[in-house]
Amino acid sequence: MITTIKIDSNKRDKLKIIATLEKRNLKSIIDELIDDYLERYTETLEILSHPDWMKAIEKGLQESKKGKTVKWQRMKK
Repeated sequence: MITTIKIDSNKRDKLKIIATLEKRNLKSIIDELIDDYLERYTETLEILSHPDWMKAIEKGLQESKKGKTVKWQRMKK
């Protein structure tokens, strides 16, 4: 599949300079950037896909807002 994206001209120009310095084409750099972005968010997407985990996170946030926290040193024991 081919997708067309619009990139701000300043960003595009910087990417082209980097591509030239690295002797790579612009597509390979953009592919790498997208892969890095997806890798960063894979864990987040996994967490978001588990309703039970989301409920536990929300419960923890609510308890924290109420001041119901436990010091890390105590939890480590």
